[in-house]
Amino acid sequence: MRRDRLIRSIALHALMLPLALLFLAPIAWMLIAATLPNAEILAAPPTLLPGTHLAENWRDLNDDLNFVRVMANSIGISVIFTSVATLIAAMSGYAFAKFRFVGRGVLFTVVIAALTIPFEVRAIPQYLLVARDMGLANTWWAIILPWIAYPLGVFFMRQNMLSVPSDLLEAARIDGAGELRIFAQIVLPIMRPALAAVAIVLFLFQWNDYFWPLLILSQKDAYTIPVALGTLVGLTRVSWGGIMVGTAIATLPFLVLFLWLQRYFIAGITAGAVKD
Repeated sequence: MRRDRLIRSIALHALMLPLALLFLAPIAWMLIAATLPNAEILAAPPTLLPGTHLAENWRDLNDDLNFVRVMANSIGISVIFTSVATLIAAMSGYAFAKFRFVGRGVLFTVVIAALTIPFEVRAIPQYLLVARDMGLANTWWAIILPWIAYPLGVFFMRQNMLSVPSDLLEAARIDGAGELRIFAQIVLPIMRPALAAVAIVLFLFQWNDYFWPLLILSQKDAYTIPVALGTLVGLTRVSWGGIMVGTAIATLPFLVLFLWLQRYFIAGITAGAVKD
């Protein structure tokens, strides 16, 4: 039995190791290219060793963009959005899973329907509402508000909230706990893995979002990282070194967040299959 498990483990690792290396290869190349001059980045065969042009590439990036300001925009928008949208998803999921109210089925159907509507269908009406009617163009709120009740987050949290024992909630009510206290001190601690999973998904969505910020942001000081890096691809000059440095920096916050929350993320993705 132990020998069979060892053989299966070796076979699994032998299969997964090449796939992991294949996944990591573009990231490794990006980090190497961030230290190379443009000529070597485009050379064939490619250079596989780090160079000495990291400082020059960083300087080129800041000559073309106020990249520190761009980073501050992306970090601020993503942190605010993730925090608020995760809380809203948790509150909405809890309400859909544990309360009976008029129109609950209809509202949840609307949430499901929202998952199936492509953003391109509502891009122009949403732009007119946010930019013209609300006057929020070139602000953080123009990026945050349209997605603040993210349908996938609401759906995911509702499915996970179904696994919270109703008897536990009733016992807390009998003991005199209010609904806010039950939600904050009982439900949220139980839902930590699911909250981490939703937070990572929401952060990744907002951090990488390109189309909507491209529409709503026209001032360079308001750009997020994806939009700012897209402007570096010009008709006559492309600073590949600067793009690689900016892209490498853009991957760091998500990697840090994922490494910090990975055990909760894995648990949260696999949870929520049990219905009380």
